[in-house]
This record gives sequence, C-alpha cells and structure tokens, in this order.
Amino acid sequence: MKKVAFITLGCKVNQYETNAMTQQLLENGYEIVEHTEKADIYIVNTCTVTNISDRKSRQMLRRVKGLNPKALVIACGCYVQVAKKEVEQIEEIDLALGNNEKKEIVKYIEEWFKKDTINNRIDDVMQQRDFVDFGNVVYTEKTRAVIKVQDGCDRFCSYCIIPYARGRVRSRKPENILSEIRKIAEKGIQEVVITGIHIASYGKDFQDSYQLIDLLEEINTIEGIKRIRLGSLEPLLITQRFLNRLKKLEKICHHFHLSLQSGCDETLKRMNRRYTTDQFRKIVQLLRNTYSDVMLTTDIIVGFPGETQAEFETTYQFLKEINFYKMHIFKYSPRKGTKAAQMKEQVSGDKKEQRSRALMDLSDENQKKYHQSYLNREVEVLFEEEKNGTYHGHTDNYILAYCKTSQKIENQIRKVQCKEIETDHILVEL
Repeated sequence: MKKVAFITLGCKVNQYETNAMTQQLLENGYEIVEHTEKADIYIVNTCTVTNISDRKSRQMLRRVKGLNPKALVIACGCYVQVAKKEVEQIEEIDLALGNNEKKEIVKYIEEWFKKDTINNRIDDVMQQRDFVDFGNVVYTEKTRAVIKVQDGCDRFCSYCIIPYARGRVRSRKPENILSEIRKIAEKGIQEVVITGIHIASYGKDFQDSYQLIDLLEEINTIEGIKRIRLGSLEPLLITQRFLNRLKKLEKICHHFHLSLQSGCDETLKRMNRRYTTDQFRKIVQLLRNTYSDVMLTTDIIVGFPGETQAEFETTYQFLKEINFYKMHIFKYSPRKGTKAAQMKEQVSGDKKEQRSRALMDLSDENQKKYHQSYLNREVEVLFEEEKNGTYHGHTDNYILAYCKTSQKIENQIRKVQCKEIETDHILVEL
C-alpha cells in the first residue's frame, strides 16, 4: 500500500478537487497521510491567483521532495496550467497535471510507476466545453462539505489570471449536484458550501433557463441538510427578483461574500469590474432589507496600478459607509499575463503596506463592533471541531464561536449564549 500526502493551496474549488482525488485514491487502495510525513507520493494542488501563490507552490514542491527524495512528486492545478514551461524547469516535479487531468489521478500514478516516467499531461482548458465531473464526492475531513457546481470564468478582470487557468464557464448538471448532496446528507453532514470559480454564472452554458436560484431551491428540499452556504458571489447576481426567491429558502445562510475589490469607480473601471459603487450600495441595501441579521464580507485590493491617494481615500470612506463585517485585504501584486501587469503608475510597496494596514484596522474595528452587538444574545452554532476541550464552529451568518465544554457537541447545531467577545471570534456557553 503506497502512502500519499496532499498539499492544497488556494480556493475552495481546489479543496473540493483534493477531496475528489483523495476519495479516488482511497477507493484504489492507497493510504492518505499528513503532508509532513514521509510518503511515497506527494500531490501539490497548486494556486496561481497571485505571484505569491506561484512562489508558495514552488516552495511546497521543493519542501516535499526534501521529505523523501525518492517519492513521486506530482504538481497539479492552476499554477501548472498557466506556467507549463516554467514547471518543466522545476527539477523537483516528477509529473505535472493540469486541472482537467485531476480526474484521472489514479491512472496517471499507476502509469508512472509502471513506466518509471511519463510525459506531463496538461490539456488546453480554454478548449474545454464540458464540466469535468468527478462523480459523487463524499469524502471530507470536515463537518461541512464543499460542493463544486461550476468551473471557469469569462469576466477577465484586468488583474486576474484565473480565466486562463480554468477556462470558459462550464456548469455541472443539476441532477449530479443533487445526487452528491444527498449522499453527503446520508453521511450526517448538515452544511454544504456551494462553490465554483464564478458561481453567479451557473447555468449560463445550459440550453434552458436553469440558473443558480433554481439549483438552490432544489438543494433546499434535501432532507438532512440544515444549512446552505454560498461561496463568493458576483455582486450583480443580487437583484430583488433573486432575493424574492432566495428569502423563501429557510436553509440559506445569512452570510454573503460580495467581492468588491475597490470602493472607487475609477479604480473599478481599470480593474474591468462591471459595476459601480452606486450599484453595489443598492445591492447591499437590498440584502439588509431582506435579512435583518445579514453579515457581509468582501475582498479588497489596495495599490492597484494608478490608485492615487485620493482614490484610496474614496475607497476607505465607501468601506466605512458599507460597514462590512469583515474584509480580506490584498496588496496588489503584478500577475504576468494580465493587462494590469502592463499598466503604468504601479504603486510603491510602502504605499501598499500603509493602505493595507489602514483597511485591516478598519476591518478589525468593524468586526469587534459587530461582535459587541451579540453580547448576551442567543445564537445557533454548528460546532465543527474540538481541540483541548474547546469546540469551535460558526453561526448561520458566519461568526466564529468558541465553546469550552466537556459535552460532545461536534457536528451539532446548538443554541448558545454569547458571553465574551474577541476581535475575530465570540466565546459562548451552552
């Protein structure tokens, strides 16, 4: 029995695909071990969203080869997909597989051991027309399951390489998604996270008018599933018509991650984002009118090419107005192969750092104020993991909660009292 270790970098889609590969390997007699252990095979599921992601991917490949120089080291995923020539020069890689090839991971491993070596397999994802379906993926180490419903993106934001790594929009057949979630529910998992590269585009490639909201309505009927959490959303998906249907689904979590990127219209134009701050403001109001307890999170890029101090101040004031629960702040990093990397007026590292720090402070301040409003209130938490007698989990609207108890409450939804607050979590009692 050969031992296999995974390292997964990047997004929830990669997490899902690692789960799918893990399930296939287990079904074929392989043993899965921690990536810090000595293994016969190391699989690094890479990310390429930034240059830093590329560097981390290379670092991990070198690190695992050091654990066992005789091991088969496989690089797969987005970095491999967009940097084929560069990957060929990394001597630690024995085999490189693109995103489409993950589905055949067992075949490629067995071919490698039979022949000692095979050529890298990296298809052109831009030519891929159909969703690559792994079948029912029920393997997960967590008490919530990530469900991939869609792949690809056709937005082509000026800073983003992902359309070239993932190809055009391809949607998974609804009957396959529903079958997988029913199997997940049979395992006792109560929460599913609906994810993809651009889930707002779900159904765009279908011949009929079936869209994301239709899928969510069907998932809502599956017995055993108590929570449906949505991954990152394109803001323009949120319309009154969409919300009129969504608010009828009692299992939808009241947490929405709307990827804003900037609070300045001029910066948004350079980014090729297809909305204005005024549109975004109205979308936020629609959500708050629909759900009184809604939590909104977002992504923001600081130091985008051409971002002046005045533009940054505009973004800062807009973010104060919107009052997100939490913001993920990224310092812009030029990504080779994107339009933004060729833009003039690149912002200095010092300015990026200052702007990043200011927004992180604002995010922390917001989060603490939100938590303060929950003090002594009753909330429902799905407890996910235990460590040293303390369980942690999340509320419906994605507040992280810690509970110290001798009771066994993993994978249970419990009503608890918020007794103390910290910046990034709340402390609760049963």
